[in-house]
Amino acid sequence: MRFVSAFFLVLLSVNAFADSVRPAPRVSLFSTTVDWAAVTGLPLQQYTGKISGINKSFVKDGLVLYYLDSFPCYGEADSVRVWLSPSGKMSGHLRIVCVHKPETISFAWRNADENATQARSTGILTCPVDGNTNFTIDISKCTIGKNWNEYK
Repeated sequence: MRFVSAFFLVLLSVNAFADSVRPAPRVSLFSTTVDWAAVTGLPLQQYTGKISGINKSFVKDGLVLYYLDSFPCYGEADSVRVWLSPSGKMSGHLRIVCVHKPETISFAWRNADENATQARSTGILTCPVDGNTNFTIDISKCTIGKNWNEYK
């Protein structure tokens, strides 16, 4: 009987220890963006973007932008990250699919050099869109929002 009691005590201890070191669960998100055309009745259209108006004090040694999906558009998986150099060079593509032309789009941003690995971004950047299916974003007209650590 002591053996059985000791065995269960060990199991309870191991289980309690496992709960204290268990990593936080990962959240899986299932996007509704693929249904926007069906939900709205509007056809999807592809839009491509270029960035101008480089502000060297904001770009510094480089600026990484990650497009943030938001109605009426979502980003194509291979075309949502761009890098801007202080001289205005743009590396990467911005290609989004929309049910109508967006008036503004938002990015997660951070300063980093071109070959930097993906890391936590600084905050949100909201930009007006000029043009039609081939649009331009003047980075000098973008609004810098809160840094992520300021959101509650």
